[in-house]
Parts: sequence; structure tokens; C-alpha cells
Amino acid sequence: MAEREDPLVAFKFALEIEGKLSGYFMNVSGIGSETEVIEQKITNPETGETLIHKIPGRHSWTEVSLRRGVTSNLDVWEWRKAVVQGKIEDARTNCSIVALAQDNKEVARWNLEQAWPTKVTGPEMDAAGADYMVEEITIVHEGVERVS
Repeated sequence: MAEREDPLVAFKFALEIEGKLSGYFMNVSGIGSETEVIEQKITNPETGETLIHKIPGRHSWTEVSLRRGVTSNLDVWEWRKAVVQGKIEDARTNCSIVALAQDNKEVARWNLEQAWPTKVTGPEMDAAGADYMVEEITIVHEGVERVS
């Protein structure tokens, strides 16, 4: 019988750009990929019955969104600035999303290939509120692999 393994629990998430820590994030969503399904009608030569055969089409990679409290770290803003200035080839880079446990040990890692930020959003600010200021970055990429 297989040994039971509990689901991983992550305390925080890190973004590494070209192996350099860019910051810690409190929320990450959208890591994944999908494949278009193409339906092809075929006829069974023995029965004449029409069947629908499903085959894989184009692959696409989902956008990744990360949210964090505002800090003095401007890495993601500088990364986005390269895109805004039309320097997309400078902006394309490999990066990793790293899930960390409470003891800061890595529990999982996803590597993104040829990633670049499509959007950076600053915080909603309300002087009457007591919430942290939160910024969000949206990243597109050309491949994702879970490596640990």
C-alpha cells in the first residue's frame, strides 16, 4: 500500500527573476496550461455510424497573477518599465514561483520560460482603512514546469 502524503502547506510565495529573489507574495494564481480540443467527425467503416473523435489542438499557458504588500522593492516595476519602453526582448526572462513553508524552506517550485509582465497594478489607498497596501503583477510566459 502506498504511503500517505499530506498536501503541501505554503506560508508565503517568492518570485525569483533569473535566480534572484524579487520579493515575497501573499497570493499566486493562474499557474497552468491548457490544450484546445478539436472535434473531428469520423465515420466507422464497419457500421457507418458517425463518431466524434477528439484530438489535441494548440497549447496555451495561463497568465500568472501575484499579489503582495507594497514594499520599497521596485524590481517588478522596473521589469514592467522595460515592456512599456518597447524593450520586450530585454524584459523576456526565465523566472520561478517558489512556495515556502513557515520555516522558509522551499516546498514547491514552478519555472516559467520567457516570462514578461503584462500588467502591474498599484494599491487602492484609503486613509480611513487599516489594510495593507497591495500591488499585483500579471505575468505571461511560454511554458511552465513544476520542478519540485
